[in-house]
Amino acid sequence: MHQVKVSDILHKPFTSDHILYVFKGILVGLVTGLVVSVFRLIIDKTMKGLYFIYPYMADHPHVIVWYVLATIILCIILGFVIRSQLFYVKGSGVPQIEAVMDNEIEMKWWPALWRKFVGGLLAICPGLFLGREGPCIQMGACIGQGFSEELFHGGDKERNIMLACGIAAGLSAAFSAPLAGALFLVEEITLGFATSVVWLSALAAAVASDLVTILFFGLTPSLHFIYDYSVPVKDYWQLIILGIILGFFGYLYQVVILSLPRWYGKLKFIPQAWHSIVPLLLVIPIGLFYAKILGGSHDFILDLTSNHFIDYITGHLPAVGFVFLLLVIRFVFSMISYGASTPGGIFMPILVLGATSGALYASIMIRMGFLKEGYFLNIVIYAMAAYFGAIEKAPFTAVVLISEMVGSIKHMMPLLIVTLIAYVINDWLGGRPIYAALKDEMMDSFNHPHKKHGKNVVRS
Repeated sequence: MHQVKVSDILHKPFTSDHILYVFKGILVGLVTGLVVSVFRLIIDKTMKGLYFIYPYMADHPHVIVWYVLATIILCIILGFVIRSQLFYVKGSGVPQIEAVMDNEIEMKWWPALWRKFVGGLLAICPGLFLGREGPCIQMGACIGQGFSEELFHGGDKERNIMLACGIAAGLSAAFSAPLAGALFLVEEITLGFATSVVWLSALAAAVASDLVTILFFGLTPSLHFIYDYSVPVKDYWQLIILGIILGFFGYLYQVVILSLPRWYGKLKFIPQAWHSIVPLLLVIPIGLFYAKILGGSHDFILDLTSNHFIDYITGHLPAVGFVFLLLVIRFVFSMISYGASTPGGIFMPILVLGATSGALYASIMIRMGFLKEGYFLNIVIYAMAAYFGAIEKAPFTAVVLISEMVGSIKHMMPLLIVTLIAYVINDWLGGRPIYAALKDEMMDSFNHPHKKHGKNVVRS
């Protein structure tokens, strides 16, 4: 009987190219982590400033006039920054990166990178309901493409691997969530067709970028919650109801966001690069009403789940109506902000909508006596994962992302149940992965520039 040698089964030592790509991924991750950390830091500091400016304007109404004038000037600057690369830098940038990886479009990495950085700050810092993670993903991808073209001089395969590293690194740095960054790449971008060299180098990039963000922001998770209560099995029926509601609500989100280009296309008297004037002016009265609701917004979720807010919501019946009003404002203005051709993402706005939906559901159930007050925070967290998982059609990423952001994996089963139900409901209604749908809509507009939305000028 022939004895098989171990050397006949294993690969020859020192012949794998994985180590080389891991090293390249680490380089992409380190640079992406640095760029994204600066981006995050500027946004965080500016948002803290808004929490001072808006109360001050409420007490000194004459200052509002000067703020409006400053906003108009900012809109003019933003338009000039993005107009020559508008097709490539508007929105989250993820659909554009998917199109690049599918060889449907070509993108110059440096013009897109610096315009996304500057344009993203000009759009997000005034308080528009846009997330930082979309720009972070695209900036990471641009950095990966830059390494591929300028340093490594590889072909399309090399470029796509470096793009993948940048995508994972960008999301990892945006949320300090390396596992979610790598999972998002596999589940949302490559749709599971990632070779070992792709996901391994992408994971290395995600870890490297997260290490850089730790130097800037420390080890505390981006949404650190302490919730020790576990929803008892006898109350799991509520998870089913919550999942069904979020599945329908997620489908509504997809329908509305895909309708935005047609609606904004009616503003023919305003050039597309300056559509941001609409949300930039509308955000001012929203900020005067409640400044903490502005932005992506991590601070709003933390405020929504604070002890004083929970006591207020669960202890006063009119507070339920207040939460519903906040949900409507967040939904409507998230759409107005994203549809205005501004550089900004939808990740965090989706999570905020999920959290607010969960807060509304929990407050109603607590008032009706079907849920104990101690489970309020649980429901908010479950709703964030489920709403994100339904809209993105990425349930694994949703569960891992929330677990990393919250800093706990103790309540995995309820997270899985609610997310799976919301996903199935949205899929049953005909929902699609939102970035794939946005990419198809974008490419349809690109290939048929006179169709539906009026003429688009695309320059690279």
